[in-house]
Amino acid sequence: MTGLLLLVPVALLLGLMGLAAFFWALRNGQFDDPDGSAARILIDEDDEQGA
Repeated sequence: MTGLLLLVPVALLLGLMGLAAFFWALRNGQFDDPDGSAARILIDEDDEQGA
């Protein structure tokens, strides 16, 4: 029971820190272009440099 008195606040604190990090990343534009990276792998850069 004594362990829960320590672990529950620690778990809540870590969860709030993760949520704060997510909102920070959202506010700073980390998720602006989710499709760009997926399509970028299909572009062949060797053709542009060789020709």
